[in-house]
Amino acid sequence: MHKRIEELTLNAWPALQTVVHHGWLLRFAEGYTKRANSINALYSEKSMDLHTQIHQCEKYYAQAGLDVIFKITPFNPPGLDSALDSMGYSLLEPSSVKVLDDLNDIAMPIHSEILIQEHLDEGWLSILGEITGLSDRNLAITRKLLSQSVIPYGFFTLYDQSIPVACGIGSIEEGVLGLYDIAVLPSSRNRGFGKQLMLHVLQWAKAKGASSSYLQVVQQNVPANRLYDGLQYKEIYTYWYRCKQVED
Repeated sequence: MHKRIEELTLNAWPALQTVVHHGWLLRFAEGYTKRANSINALYSEKSMDLHTQIHQCEKYYAQAGLDVIFKITPFNPPGLDSALDSMGYSLLEPSSVKVLDDLNDIAMPIHSEILIQEHLDEGWLSILGEITGLSDRNLAITRKLLSQSVIPYGFFTLYDQSIPVACGIGSIEEGVLGLYDIAVLPSSRNRGFGKQLMLHVLQWAKAKGASSSYLQVVQQNVPANRLYDGLQYKEIYTYWYRCKQVED
């Protein structure tokens, strides 16, 4: 089941192009987000020589003008992480995948100023940029990634006295809610807005038939982990990235 969660994360945050190379998924999205521009070695041939496969993958990213990034999960072939380490790949962003197994006992939100949209529009993207500081270029890539996906989404904006203070994305596939880009305006943090946004997303997903949820969070993000743990999300596995710049 854990590997299926990993597959759902790839579906919910797609790439602009995916190249399948001997069972490894090479994802490309003009460099925006490690998640959408990394190699996911989920499926491997038993006779594969790791170093040969790594070098072949490097050529694709060098041709695209991108750093080579591997997402290291428990589902990789044995020895991949140590091979990358020996080849000079840096370790970045140790993260957790957490799940909430049951949405039945989710509390109702008490903050009612919420806008829920089921189609991506420029207004929501603009709010995302205001809250997160995302550049116009990366907002444009986000538009490309999400507007072409066949996965159902909800786009959420929490307001306080008509001012947008938090936003996020929910995806639903096979009755499982994925959470992405959960963010609170820096000047509005520590006021409970993140929790209220989360409760709205969870209730929306429950009404859509979802029964469980997952999210991904950087381990060093203490406030986010405190919020998710308080909502009873539990870690099921960890992952990190290995990154290296390779010349064409």
